[in-house]
Amino acid sequence: MHWSIREVLAVVMAGGKGSRLYPLTEDRAKPAVPFGGKYRIVDFTLSNCINSGIKKVFVLTQYKSYSLERHIRLGWGFLSHELHEFVVPLPPQQRIDESWYRGTADAIYQNLYSILREDPRFLLVLSGDHIYKMDYGELIRFHKAKKADVTVAALEVEKYEAGHFGVIQVDKKGRIMGFQEKPKKPQTIPDEPDKCLISLGVYVFNIPSLVEQLKKDADDERSEHDFGKNVIPKMAKDLAVYAYNFKEKKTRRAAYWRDVGTLDAYWEANMDLVSVSPVCNLYDPDWPIRTFQGLEPPAKFVFAQEFAGGRMGVALDSVVCGGCIISGGRVQNSVLSPNVRVNSFCNIYQSVIMENAEIGRNSQIKKTIIEKGIKIPPNSIIGYHADEDAKHFHVTESGITVVTKNAVL
Repeated sequence: MHWSIREVLAVVMAGGKGSRLYPLTEDRAKPAVPFGGKYRIVDFTLSNCINSGIKKVFVLTQYKSYSLERHIRLGWGFLSHELHEFVVPLPPQQRIDESWYRGTADAIYQNLYSILREDPRFLLVLSGDHIYKMDYGELIRFHKAKKADVTVAALEVEKYEAGHFGVIQVDKKGRIMGFQEKPKKPQTIPDEPDKCLISLGVYVFNIPSLVEQLKKDADDERSEHDFGKNVIPKMAKDLAVYAYNFKEKKTRRAAYWRDVGTLDAYWEANMDLVSVSPVCNLYDPDWPIRTFQGLEPPAKFVFAQEFAGGRMGVALDSVVCGGCIISGGRVQNSVLSPNVRVNSFCNIYQSVIMENAEIGRNSQIKKTIIEKGIKIPPNSIIGYHADEDAKHFHVTESGITVVTKNAVL
């Protein structure tokens, strides 16, 4: 079913503290955390918008927003203002009262003035902190075909995994009958006893229905003012609320989607990218992931003294960005952001190293996330002894070491 880009306004929720991703969110909002070498997490949602033909996008910011707002200004200012296209940050306006956003629904309610000025027919509400590629045009066509008031994007997962997410209960036609928040006994899909549908935090609303419900929710003192917990479950009782099953077009299997809300999930999603055939393909010319493009020179690999203990500058099964110099060290199964320097006789394995970091000579690094601009001293050993690392760095339960600017090196 046809839809017009003039009918749709997208709002990206990008104001959360991201406390589970600390210390990477110590000085930045979660959507601004670097990912995949040259990108920020929010770039995936914004690229989905542009690739889907949606070119009116508000990005709702709140906590520690400077890095995020700067990235949007530098990397996403290419749209035509003459054609009324934009990706702009929208900080808290406090038009309703003096409070900060109390939940996802309250964030939209507090910005109704700006939203309604654009006169959209549909509001596309998105999360700015997930890694995935979705054609929102397909979602909107589904929404119109179902004559829905609300459509919730959902993903099929195995029943044993569903307890970590918000589970959607649907009938055989895909109409939403209820929600479960991280249930111990999740409701399965009709005729699929081993599968569940989880909410992706991606919603399409008809504007009149949304405005009415938001006003009711704002007056409810018992509400947490959240779409998933409060507003949409109430709408599902009286209105047409459907689940859009997010699948790959060719295989019809559940599509790639990652919530990088924890350090372990963040590390694992980066490691997904360095596999031989990654499910999340960054090299698809039909679905480019856009970002701010710096002026870094090409990556460089130097020293080929492979005999008699000589130096070899190599990178295997890795993502290496522009400006990197691998100077007689070995990098394997790792992601290197721009302008990283790896010095002689280093071994870097299964690690994520951010922009302008330098690894000192003879260092051994494994399963480690290294923040921007960190200078690792020569002869350092990180990621091999969790108890010792914990004295100096942040170490996750699964053993991922995180080195930040406050680390004792």
